[in-house]
Amino acid sequence: MIAAVLFDLDGTLLDHERAAAEAITRSFPDADPAWLAARWRELSEEAIDRYLAGELSLAAQRRARIVALAGELGLGDWDEARADAWFSGFLVSYETAWRPFPEVRRVLEVLAGRGLRLGVITNGDLGQQRTKIERMGLAGLLPHVVASSETGTGKPAAGIFRDACAGLGVGPAAAAYVGDRLITDAQGAAAAGLTGVWLDRSGDPPPTGLEVARITSLDALPGLLDAVSPPGGRWAAP
Repeated sequence: MIAAVLFDLDGTLLDHERAAAEAITRSFPDADPAWLAARWRELSEEAIDRYLAGELSLAAQRRARIVALAGELGLGDWDEARADAWFSGFLVSYETAWRPFPEVRRVLEVLAGRGLRLGVITNGDLGQQRTKIERMGLAGLLPHVVASSETGTGKPAAGIFRDACAGLGVGPAAAAYVGDRLITDAQGAAAAGLTGVWLDRSGDPPPTGLEVARITSLDALPGLLDAVSPPGGRWAAP
């Protein structure tokens, strides 16, 4: 029986992509917005991967993103002070745009009403991620937050999933984990012994041979948990 449900944060509960796109296009209004949002997303993912691998500090990965983008926009070679000052302003715009996906609160309330223990596992800085949850008004529903900045390891490593389960007082087999990335979230959780659930909002057909649960909206999660597959079983594509 599932006793606890843990969630990824950015892209699963928080509409991070929309918030980041709003903030970056506001920062450079003369650039093509579609190209700008896509390129910022690419640079962000590259820099954050290096941060999680221990190659860059939190501040350094932020600088790497804007220094690269400024160069591509023909704005010259920015030094650390200029990059840091710009990023401070960007964060204000980004934070202003933080919003949960529309169904998030009602789904969390349904799960909490069933007596399930709820929490978050996130690759990122604990302070910023807690602030996101608080600003979205979800702190009361998601009291338990585990972040890679505190554990020293990030998803998809098994340790961060197991640490989160231990913090909730449940074994991995009694926990489900929901995230928008197939490998990092759903498959990583499944490898750690949890029920991995892939939240795929893309609208694309599911890949063949999928061995984790797939939903296209969090609204489907309560029903999915009612029909959780037996250990070792495969999930049928919806």
